[in-house]
Amino acid sequence: MQKILLIEDDPDITKLISLHLDDSQYMLTCCKSGEEAIINLDSNNYNLLMLDIGLPDVNGMELCKQIRQRDSHTPVMMITCHSEESDKVLALELGADDYVTKPFGILELLARIKAIIRRSVLPEHSEPGFVRYNELFIDSGKRKATKGTTRLDLTVKEFDLLWLLASNPGKIFTRKDLLEKIWGFSFSGYEHAVTSHINRLRLKLENNLNQPAYILTAWGSGYRFAE
Repeated sequence: MQKILLIEDDPDITKLISLHLDDSQYMLTCCKSGEEAIINLDSNNYNLLMLDIGLPDVNGMELCKQIRQRDSHTPVMMITCHSEESDKVLALELGADDYVTKPFGILELLARIKAIIRRSVLPEHSEPGFVRYNELFIDSGKRKATKGTTRLDLTVKEFDLLWLLASNPGKIFTRKDLLEKIWGFSFSGYEHAVTSHINRLRLKLENNLNQPAYILTAWGSGYRFAE
């Protein structure tokens, strides 16, 4: 059973989602504030966090940032009435895995819930396998990456990016390529989110950011993994 934490102060939205999530497949916990969310996160593990931006005690963007500092693995879906491109880009840059705008169709929401949980187990674009390069070892089946004896603390999207690049050494991926393959978006306005994730991934992976040894920049084109 998949455990979902819904952080939403609108009772109508909470009721709508609660009514349509199959009790045999999902266990839904609901809270109305950021404070409640943190208490729940401290005492439980979840397969998905659904987070509204307009909470009474904290901005959802700030809460997303706090969650990512505490938990880099659990997928986060933002649910909000904000449809501006800048808000979507910011959410993705802060570590959100998906962004749903109100009003939404319940069938679409359910499909996206299933997809985001499925991708958190194994990305659709890959088969289970292993990559070893220098000190880095990646096991896509276990979604685990280690450098030497240290496990890398990667978000879902950071792992997906690393696996895609490392399993295709030398192949250049443009930001648009990565956006489409990892996020499923094709709009160029979101490409800044790719750059933010690459930068965070490098911080966790590289010994020298000025001379990266794993994720290389193909100037004017995109990124590639070292051969």
